[in-house]
Amino acid sequence: MSAFNGKSVLVLGGSRGIGAAIVRRFVADGARVTFTYAGSEAAALALAAETCSTAVYADSAERDAVIEVVRNSGPLDVLVVNAGIAIFGNALDLDPDAVDRLLRINVHAPYHASVEAARSMPQGGRIIVIGSVNGDRMPVPGMAAYAMSKSALQGMARGLARDFGPREITVNVVQPGPIDTDANPADGPMKDMLHGFMALKRHGRPEDVAAMVAWLAGPEAGFVTGAMHTIDGAFGA
Repeated sequence: MSAFNGKSVLVLGGSRGIGAAIVRRFVADGARVTFTYAGSEAAALALAAETCSTAVYADSAERDAVIEVVRNSGPLDVLVVNAGIAIFGNALDLDPDAVDRLLRINVHAPYHASVEAARSMPQGGRIIVIGSVNGDRMPVPGMAAYAMSKSALQGMARGLARDFGPREITVNVVQPGPIDTDANPADGPMKDMLHGFMALKRHGRPEDVAAMVAWLAGPEAGFVTGAMHTIDGAFGA
């Protein structure tokens, strides 16, 4: 119950689903947690009241807003970047503005947040970004922009791990497969297709991802950096 006592944690995108599970896990482990939200104010305020964490509005598509919330929350012991969006459809038909917004949220925000956090992060800090198994594997059409954004996080983590390594700050990517959330429910219309790719014929739980994040943020993972950690029931095997 005290693994993160006295530690300061910021979760970008923490109001629902995987993000909310991460907030709950760090609070349960003793951390002081701040999280951001954009489109889910009611859920964010309810989670903040439930967990005694702090909810802050910030649109991850806005670079300056991301940098400001990281700066105002620091110095951080742990930064978790969970905010992300997906757009689906034939690449020939997608709105270019929508693709650019996806890249601002899924790629630019994690980069700028990580760099800003590292400016004041103490020795041995942790940066963890939530990617996707689709950064490694894209078995269906219509998701090229999303897969591109998640693959970009891999290069970012490898590079920043080297930049921040002299200060023992680790940078890792967690890559979930199908997880039971509002965006991808376990009983949704895609479940049979998704489970067909998997060794474990079920969706994972947000708490499963939160547990991996907590391990990477903890003392046992001090030698783990610049790496991708897939949690997908063998979706990508």
